[in-house]
Formats: sequence, C-alpha cells, structure tokens
Amino acid sequence: MLLAKTLTSSTFRLALIAIGTFGVIVSAIFSYVYLSTSAYVRSRSDRAIVTEYLSLKSAYERSGRDGLIALIQERIADSSFADSVYILADPSLVTLAGNLKIWPSTATASEGWIEFRAQEPHSHATTRPLLRAMLGTFPSRDRLLVGRDISELDGFADQIKTAVISGIVLIFVLAGVASILVTRRTVGRIEAINATSRAIMQSGLDQRIPLRGTHDEWDRVAENLNQMLNRIETLMGEVKQVSDNVAHDLRTPLTRMRGRLEKAYHGQRTGEDDQALIGDTIADLDAVLRIFSSLTRIAHIETQARKGAFRTVNMAEIAGEVVELYDAAAEQVGTRLTVVGDREALVTGDRDLIFDAIANLVDNAIKHGRAGGQVVVANENIDGNPVLSIADDGPGIPAREYEQVFKRFYRLEHSRYTPGNGLGLSLVAAVAHLHGARIEMLDNAPGLKLKLWFSAPIH
Repeated sequence: MLLAKTLTSSTFRLALIAIGTFGVIVSAIFSYVYLSTSAYVRSRSDRAIVTEYLSLKSAYERSGRDGLIALIQERIADSSFADSVYILADPSLVTLAGNLKIWPSTATASEGWIEFRAQEPHSHATTRPLLRAMLGTFPSRDRLLVGRDISELDGFADQIKTAVISGIVLIFVLAGVASILVTRRTVGRIEAINATSRAIMQSGLDQRIPLRGTHDEWDRVAENLNQMLNRIETLMGEVKQVSDNVAHDLRTPLTRMRGRLEKAYHGQRTGEDDQALIGDTIADLDAVLRIFSSLTRIAHIETQARKGAFRTVNMAEIAGEVVELYDAAAEQVGTRLTVVGDREALVTGDRDLIFDAIANLVDNAIKHGRAGGQVVVANENIDGNPVLSIADDGPGIPAREYEQVFKRFYRLEHSRYTPGNGLGLSLVAAVAHLHGARIEMLDNAPGLKLKLWFSAPIH
C-alpha cells in the first residue's frame, strides 16, 4: 500500500520530471562527447590519408606509373605503414600494384572518400578490417586508392558509444531508484503524521507524532506539530478551566438573586425589603457584568486593536497618578503606599491601558499584602529600557504558581469564596503582551515583587 502511494504521489511525479530533465541534459552532454571524440579520431586518420595520397600523387607526377609502383612497393615493405592500404589500377580496374588484390566493388566514383570491408583479413587479424580510403584518378585514367585500417578507431568509437549509453542508462536507473527511495521515505513520514492526526481526531489530544531522532527537516516539522498540539492541549485545558470558573463565579450571584426573588415572591412585601432586595440584586448583577466587561476588555486588548492609540508616554507620571488614586484605599488597611525611582520613564504605548495595568497591580498588592505593611512602586531606566516594579511585603505567591496566576479566572484561593474574579492579572498580561513588555515575578522576601520590562520608546 505504501509503494502504491509512493508511485502515485506528487513528489514522485516531480522526481520523474527532474530525472527526465536531468537525463536529457546528460544525454546531450554525453552525445556531444561521443560525437566530438569520434570526429576527432576520424579527422586525424583522414589527415594522414590525405598526406599519404598527396605524396603518392606527387611521385606519379614526377616519375610516372613506374615510379609510383616502386614507391607503393616500398610502402608495403615498410612495417611503419602496416595499417595503410594501397591499390593502383589501370582504366579497366586491373590491379597494377598494392596490398589489395582487387579494386573494391563499392569504389565507383572517380574521386572522394569511401569506407569498405576488405575482401580478406590481414595476416595479423582474424576478421575483415574496416578500411577508409581516398580515391583519385590521374590524367592517364589510372586510378589510385590510398587508405588505412580504421578497425581499431571504429572499435574505440564503439566503446565510447557503449560507455555513453551504459552511463545514461545507469544514471536513469540510479536516479529512478533514488527517487523511489526518497519519495517512499517522504510518503512514510507524511503517513505517520496523517496516522497521528487520525488518532487525535478519534481519541483526543494525547497523541503525538513520533520522532526518528534524525534531526532532519521532518523531525523539525514533527517537533513543531507536537509543540502546536501541546499548545492546543494547554489552551483547551485553560478553556475548560475558564468555563468551570465562569460557571462557578456566575452560579453564586445568580443563585443568590434567585433565592432573594423567590423569598420575596412567597413572602410579604414591604417597601424597605423591596428596596434592599433590589439593591442587593443590582449589586450582584453589577458583579456579573463586571466579569463580562473584563473578559471583553481582555479579548479586545489581545486582538491588538488598540495600537492605533500608541503614543510616547511617561510611565513614572502614570504610576504617580495610580498611587495618588489608591492612597486612600491603602490608608484604610494601614498600608504605606509610596512611589520611588526616576521621574521619567518613557514608553511607547496606550496611556489608559498602562494606567489600568498598574492600577490592577497596585490594587492586588494592597489587597493581598500584609495589613499595616508597605507597597512600593518603583520606576527605573535600565540600559535605556524603562522598568516598572510593584513590591509588597505580604505572604507572596509560591514560585510554582507564577505562570498560573496570569490565566483567566485563576485564583490562589481555589474555594473561590473570597471576593474577586481572577481577571486582574490576565488583563495585566494582555496589556504587557500588546506593548511587547516582559513580566518578571520575584520573591521579595517577604512578599512579591513584579516587574514590567518595556522596550525603549520608538521615536
């Protein structure tokens, strides 16, 4: 089944196209090499034949037929001319001299080139040699043929041709096998991802794509997909937790409202009781509306739709306004609220959102800090980057909870009976993300110190 998918995959088709294109190019190159080599070898032989023919023609012009016959006899007797063939024939094609016994039947033209097989093999050969010769006719109508045995040259050309064809075939075979193996591996990895995807759709997000430990691009894809699945699983868990917390936080005020209304429905009606009932119901409804308002505000911030209002603002000035706003609330619980540090800490951002984030952090520090303790808001410029910190001396937050407290509706008090909805730090996280700020939580020993690291302002 995997082989069938391999052969029908688009990767294999692309590989075949690449092989075909590469094969045509290689074939053209090899063919050029073959033709060039064959032509070069032939040209060297032809030059030697022409030189020898002109030499014999000159001898004929100087010494006549007898002188040419004598020279041909000398050539035949010389071992250095063993590969040369000669024949001088009269006008009736009767052989006068040479190492060919009869005039070749295919040599009908008066001049030019000819290739033919000898009537019988040479003394040192077992097959009839292939000869290439030049023809010429003298004014006396005597005819001269000068040639060479090109059997070895022809065999050499045939060897080159065989090597070229074999090389091309081998390249196609190896490329085909390689493409099948590579495509099979690719299809196998894709099928593993598909199988995991199907398993996830059937059983849930607990499945992960297997890694082969090769650290190649497929392992990196699998790692990224696994990280995405981890993130999705985390988000789904957070959605479930948020749903549970929302249900719990809404159930309490709604239950109280229903109880009051049911009691009023069945009991006697008085003006004061009705007014108290309406007041308490409005307070609970306001609490519910605040939850939805906070959720809507956080969602709006996370869409980064507020960046149009970004300006260069002084965070130290905003922190001072927040401290002034919460000074009375701090005095009610005996907490000393102070602002220290640089008078100017410029950031690029939305002033109202930064104010809300600082206000949430200061409010949390006052509520959860030590009664009669102190809350310090500090502004710093570290390496050109503005940093805001809020520190208290209360019980603090366990280090294992640092990442959890920024989730929506997450509260350290899991019974959820104390006032609050667990959305304050979620809003702070959304504002920080919108501004590209980094949140750092530290143990203040005792208490908690939370730092917001902003980037240098954009001019």
